[in-house]
Amino acid sequence: MPQDKTRLSRRDLIKSAVGTSVAGLVMASTVQAAGPSTETKVPAEDFKATGRNIKQSVMAWCFNPMPMETFIPACAKMGLQAMEGLDVNWYPLMKEHGLKVSLCSGHGFKDGPVNPDNHAMCTEKLKGAIDTAVKWNCPSVITFTGMSEKGIGFEQGTKNCVDFWKSVIPYAEENNVQLVLEHLNSRDDSHPMKGHPGYFGDDVDHCLDMIKQVDSPKMKLLFDFYHVQVMNGDVIRRFRQSLPYIGHIHTAGNPGRGELDETQEMNYTAIIKAVAESDYDGYVVQEYIPTWDDKLASLRHGVALCDV
Repeated sequence: MPQDKTRLSRRDLIKSAVGTSVAGLVMASTVQAAGPSTETKVPAEDFKATGRNIKQSVMAWCFNPMPMETFIPACAKMGLQAMEGLDVNWYPLMKEHGLKVSLCSGHGFKDGPVNPDNHAMCTEKLKGAIDTAVKWNCPSVITFTGMSEKGIGFEQGTKNCVDFWKSVIPYAEENNVQLVLEHLNSRDDSHPMKGHPGYFGDDVDHCLDMIKQVDSPKMKLLFDFYHVQVMNGDVIRRFRQSLPYIGHIHTAGNPGRGELDETQEMNYTAIIKAVAESDYDGYVVQEYIPTWDDKLASLRHGVALCDV
């Protein structure tokens, strides 16, 4: 009996089902990205954090292109104590609204001290950032390793970084400002700010080892829960083990560096509880990339979750 060409084969049915499922996932993702899930509790517009146990800040670049004239007063209204990632020209407006500067920017994450050719530039930028930190009563200046480079092996790159930080840390000590080394993930290549393929300091244990070699109370780790989760995992235990060396904290969900909500694999209720129960007294900074249309509602959600 001849085969009925109008009938679908088993393989065709599977392909059709998979295609339908993928399309459904794409549609669901699109809907989810427009706002919170039905499980997410979003505070009202008049919400204001108490700041009882957690000093909160926010990384401003994540909320671009929102005008800073709007964003700065909105952050103050919801009870944030500080902001970072803004041009210094915005600092007076922040001060006007009672907001402090939680972190000053030094050199960038690409051209760092892993290559000694960058040492002079990094020194100039870090010292300038320390001066800015002193002027604005900011406790921390960020530093990075830079990208791995051909011809510079692991041991040599480590030595280059440690030697550089040892050379600049006395200036930080004299000015009572801490340098915080940020560990970044090198796995995610989907977005220029979700991951940094080739970054030399992509292992948090390696970053801690370099900090210990610098051996200064003003050389600390910027513990970014998102980057640690992507590269190393076991974030609560790692936080507790690293606590003596942690000077600054960033948050974001994973995967996707999105909101701290139920769509992510990280349980920020437990994470923030661990932070609050510790003796960490620095800033906890919201540094996720919002997916909701209402970015201020998204931020209120994150701030409320961390207000324990």
